[in-house]
Order: sequence, then C-alpha cells, then structure tokens
Amino acid sequence: MENLVSPGSELFAFFEMTPDLVCIAGKDGYWKKINSAVINKLGYSAEELYASPISSFIYHEDKDQTKRRRNELLEGKVLHNFINRYLTKQGHILWLEWTSIYFSDNEYVFAIAKDVTERKQMEREVEEQYLKYKGLATHFKTSIEKDRKYLAYELHEALAQLVAAVKMDIDWIATNETGLPASSKSRIEHAVEISKLLINTIQRISFSISPNMLDDFGLNITLEWLCKEFAILNKIPCNFEAAYNEDELAAEMKIDFLRFFQEALTNIIDVSRAGKVVIGISDQQDKFQLCISDEGDGIDLDTQRASEGLINMRERAAFVNGAVTIKKSQVNGTMICVLIPK
Repeated sequence: MENLVSPGSELFAFFEMTPDLVCIAGKDGYWKKINSAVINKLGYSAEELYASPISSFIYHEDKDQTKRRRNELLEGKVLHNFINRYLTKQGHILWLEWTSIYFSDNEYVFAIAKDVTERKQMEREVEEQYLKYKGLATHFKTSIEKDRKYLAYELHEALAQLVAAVKMDIDWIATNETGLPASSKSRIEHAVEISKLLINTIQRISFSISPNMLDDFGLNITLEWLCKEFAILNKIPCNFEAAYNEDELAAEMKIDFLRFFQEALTNIIDVSRAGKVVIGISDQQDKFQLCISDEGDGIDLDTQRASEGLINMRERAAFVNGAVTIKKSQVNGTMICVLIPK
C-alpha cells in the first residue's frame, strides 16, 4: 500500500496535492505515510508524527470512542464520516471527519479526513444560541404557569369564597324572611341557583387555568377528571387510557401533556361533531405518544390542519421537540397524535 503513493506512482500527485488529510497507518497504531496536509494541520514535523502513536495526538475525550471505531475497522467494517478531535502542536482543537478502509493483506489502514473545525464551531454557536433561547422560553413558560397558579388560587380561594358568602346571605333571607311575596321568593330562588352556577363556573375556570389536582394527585388522575368534566359539560363520552409510567415525567412535562389535551378537547368541540372521545398516553420506547381520537362524524383534514387549535398544539409540541400527526381514525373519526422524545 505504501508503495502506491511513492514518488512516481499514480496516486502520489493526489496524495500530496489534495487539501484533505491523507494517511496510511499500520495495524500497530503508527502512521506509515502522511501527506503535507497532515503536517500543516497538526503543526508537527513529519518526524514527530511518525515517532509517536496516532492516539497520542487525539483529544483525550475522544480516545475511547476512536479506539472502539478503530477496532471495528480492523474487523473489516469500513469507517464512514467518523468525526473526532485532534490537538495541534499549538494546543488548538482540530475536528476531523474520517473515511477509512483496512487492507488486511498488508495490515494497513488507508484514511482520508476533512477538516470540519469551522463547521463544528458554527454548529456549537447555533446550539449555544438554541439553548439560550430555549432557556428564555422555559423561563417565560415557568413564569406564565406561576402566574396561572396564582390567578387560579385567587379565583378559587377569594372570588369563589365571596360568591359563597353571598349565597349564604341569600339562603338566610329565604329561610328567615317568611313574609316575602311570591315574586321576591322566586327571585331569591333564582339568585341561589345562579350563585351555585357561578361557584361551579369559577371552580371550573380555576382548574382550567392551573389545576392544583396535578400537584396533589398526579397527571393520570387529573386527565381522568378532565375527561369526566368534558363528558358532563358536552354530553360526549370521554375516556382516558394510560400505558406508560407516569414517574418518568418531570413536573414541567406533566403540565405540557395536560395543556395539550386541554387544547385538543377544545379543538374537538370547535371543529367537529364528536362521538366518543378517547385520550391516551403510551410508551413508545424512546418516546411518549399522546393521542386523542374522536369516533364521531370526523372532520375535513384540510380544515383541521389550518385550525387555530391544531396550530396551538403544534407550537406546544414543538417546544418539547414533538411532532403532531393527524389522520382518519379506524371508526370514521379523527386521530391526533404527538410523539415526544423522552
């Protein structure tokens, strides 16, 4: 193999003139032949490079994975687009992308590498910006949920209590003022019913804004309650099916799952004549799958894709790296699912 790139050989011109790093390495882990690009990129002399094992130039965090991939190479597996880091003589990190093949007859490795340092630096900058903005988004979402919890508390503990006090006064009047005319009694009875309705409405809005049940009883029980409320209010059967381990979810993820189902149930009422509704969470190995199916008349998929509810669901799913799909279910209705990485 080494003779193929000797002066006068057909490959010698390519070997020396290509800007890529080209080398021949022995099974013993030492370079046997290198082109000028290797010397220029790493900053060592040819003598220094030949005198030390190749592993001594590899960045310490990449040595183990490089060793594993090299063993695979020696077993006959061609190495494609393998990226690792080298340290130059000046102490700089050099990212190299390798394609290598092992010739067992000669016990030589022929390898070509591209310098992808600039690309990796750009990727890291993009990743840093992504993490920065994701951190800001997480902060804003946390702040919003905190404000929701405060508002829900005020609604439930303050406003609902005030309405309850008014109802008590009305009840007292109805019980103790026996001489009231029939028209006044009718008004009082109506006020009592309105007070009950108002208390129930405040409690329902409070739950929708920030359900304390989620903290107290967990996601599964909260979603079961959400289904029951949906069924009572809309006269549509609704069931929740759980095929996953809730303990694997962080508190923030539980909130995201709940918000998704709240949005999905609202969306069903807005855009379809729903029959039986089933919501569920299942474990798909490295992902969670959230699905909501409607066994009613179904809806036009083009209309659904453009609906505000689905847009909101897509945005919430995208925040947790999820992807939303929508399709016709097996019983004429519609199924909306989102896959979310664990």
